[in-house]
Amino acid sequence: MENREIKSIIEGLLFTFGEPIESNEIAKVLDLPTKEVHSILLEMKDEFDFNRRGIRIIRFNKSFQLGTRPEHHEWIKQVVHGRNTRSLSNAALETLSIVAYKQPVTKADIDHIRGVKSDRSLETLIGRRLVKEVGKLEKPGRPNLYGTTDEFLRYFGLESLDELPPVDDFTIENEE
Repeated sequence: MENREIKSIIEGLLFTFGEPIESNEIAKVLDLPTKEVHSILLEMKDEFDFNRRGIRIIRFNKSFQLGTRPEHHEWIKQVVHGRNTRSLSNAALETLSIVAYKQPVTKADIDHIRGVKSDRSLETLIGRRLVKEVGKLEKPGRPNLYGTTDEFLRYFGLESLDELPPVDDFTIENEE
């Protein structure tokens, strides 16, 4: 199969699937080596960006997805205007920040850092697939450990956790 046809099939798969899909899953469908498919996906990503297409290929760790260009936000927002978009509460954002920077982290650690219980926020984040249980801590009671998901990366437009700004970049203003 020629490269042009492979790219066409990959584009169709990304469009149809909608959610992020790993390059090894696409490789299985195409019966090609994962490294070759991964390389083709990166090449397609560059081509979409170079040609300033209305859609782009977004990478999240080993997964890829089609999405719109962020610079087209204003126009897209006009079409999606009436759609119900729920934003995260401050409590959920605080909890999510702690999980993102401290992962893997227990609920008790989150509660300690925030100074309040985080049950509801954690439930919301798990329900939104931004946070998931990533294991158990090897201590009495074996509490759950939480970490972020690929959906978290997608939600914030990150390719990996390495793109999170360093904690030292944040300043805390004193409230008087």
